[in-house]
Amino acid sequence: MKTFCFKLYRAQRNEKLNRQINAAGLIWNHCLALHKRYYQLFGKYLQKLVLQKHLTKLKRRKKFSYLKEIGSQAVQDVTDRIDRAYRLFFNNIERKVKCSPPKFKRVKKYKSFTLKQAGWKIEALHNTIIINNQAYRYFKSREIVGKVKTVTVKRDSTGDIFIFVVTDYEDNEVMARTGESVGYDFGFKEKILIASDGKDILAPSFLRSNMKALKRASKSLSKKKSTSKKRERARLELARIYRRADNQRKDFHWKLAQRLCSEYALICVEDLSLKGLQRGHGKKMQDYGFGMFLQILKYVAKRMGTTIIEVDRFYPSSQLCSNCGEKNPKTKDLSVREWRCPKCGAYHDRDTNAAKNILNEGTRMFLSA
Repeated sequence: MKTFCFKLYRAQRNEKLNRQINAAGLIWNHCLALHKRYYQLFGKYLQKLVLQKHLTKLKRRKKFSYLKEIGSQAVQDVTDRIDRAYRLFFNNIERKVKCSPPKFKRVKKYKSFTLKQAGWKIEALHNTIIINNQAYRYFKSREIVGKVKTVTVKRDSTGDIFIFVVTDYEDNEVMARTGESVGYDFGFKEKILIASDGKDILAPSFLRSNMKALKRASKSLSKKKSTSKKRERARLELARIYRRADNQRKDFHWKLAQRLCSEYALICVEDLSLKGLQRGHGKKMQDYGFGMFLQILKYVAKRMGTTIIEVDRFYPSSQLCSNCGEKNPKTKDLSVREWRCPKCGAYHDRDTNAAKNILNEGTRMFLSA
């Protein structure tokens, strides 16, 4: 499966799509209320098919006219989303993972709806997509390849609307190649990746570089009167700054992944506990975007023939001497940044030593696979 993203041209007719996304938000809240009410009355989970039949009957009532704003398949997709959310919630409860059930959403903050076999038509020659009998033009950055499976209409916090086209196209499988190998330890200071070969990657802090503009925009927003037009303009300005930082981060991640996969045939990284790191390094985790970078790295590696090995998060990479393998329990303390091995006398930088151990363990896992 492959996803293509296109941005729609700004136009007055886009307001119709905004109404349809709002309608999807109303359907979400209504379905969620039915789920909660059904559980209170019967202590059971409301089946998806029963909910879909109920919504079909509600279309005849004038009070629920918003159900006709979007196609029937889009309504079914909303019920699919709620069903998946509840199944994930119950599975997490069984696994004793802390989580919360699906929640009500503000209609204006609801973001998307999805069409499957019907309700859309793409005219690639004229850069036009027809959604629910209304034509919209989009920025055609590339050709759509493969058979289209679903079309998702999504708006961001600035009000811009994008279409995500999912096709059945599969990239040609690239066989794993031979070449250099490297191990990386994630850093939280001036370096985002500490390499086993000394070629560390500096961490550009995009959120920090935009902080001055963010503070100015936030201050301006706080001074505006609630529900006024000036407040809405100030909110859009703040959202654009956040989007700019996010786009800069994505651009850095894609270029870095391309460079690393072209240089190395084997890349070993640590399987991070992202939720745990989020609690300890919230703002930096958001700024560096480790989770998103790993996803991009795996995607690029698959296309270029590079192998990604994830070392278990409980592997004591910081405690082992990369020279002789001696374990030093004193290095559990994160304040210990440099130490000398009591057995062989080798002097280590904590992060570089961890990267070397990640490379050694990753190479062992690769050869034993």
